Amino acid sequence: MNLSSSSAASVSGSNYDLSLHSTEMTEMASREKNCQLNDHFGLLVQGILAAVAFSTLILKRLREPLSERRPVLIWFFDTSKQAVGAMLVHFANIFLAGLFKGDPCTWYLINFLLDSTLGLVVIYLCLQFMQVVVRIYEWDSLRFGEYGNPPQCKAWAGQCALYLWAVIIEKATITLLVQLHFWKQVREFILLPVKNYPKVELAISMLIIPFVFNIIHSDLDSQSIN
Repeated sequence: MNLSSSSAASVSGSNYDLSLHSTEMTEMASREKNCQLNDHFGLLVQGILAAVAFSTLILKRLREPLSERRPVLIWFFDTSKQAVGAMLVHFANIFLAGLFKGDPCTWYLINFLLDSTLGLVVIYLCLQFMQVVVRIYEWDSLRFGEYGNPPQCKAWAGQCALYLWAVIIEKATITLLVQLHFWKQVREFILLPVKNYPKVELAISMLIIPFVFNIIHSDLDSQSIN
């Protein structure tokens, strides 16, 4: 009787191990099929995106008429505020994409598209409100695009801090919005044609679409914070 019970327990344990192993293999296969934002290819794509974004800023400066071109330091102060804000949003989206269940690329893309549309409106409204307060209290160093004569790093730091607060408010708003069940349904079809090609999916969601939107985003941002 004891031998029979022992054999049954052994068989049950073996079945449990096989089931656990099968589950682990399924999860590994699912992770391999999904795009990975922070593997070697993902880091390469992020590096390319950063280089392209920087090159776009340089090209925009070179295309400015000489009579309207800002001094190098003023240009650096203006564009660096945008760069710091963009990096904050980018890394926040990577972090959030890893928290949500499902393909990280689809969540990253949904967050990015919302940031680049509704998020722009939120940032614009925040900046306008901040500038009203700045004018009321006559905090001249916090007027966007004005850094004093000669330009002061302290003025840039204050303006950058204000802009980051606007970005944080925007990102918090979008994070709450993306919790709606509607976006889980959007996730099912947004990258469906390339679902079986994780590297293509990653390139589209983190390089191609962001490249186009970043050009628009940069133009609109420069009008607000320069």
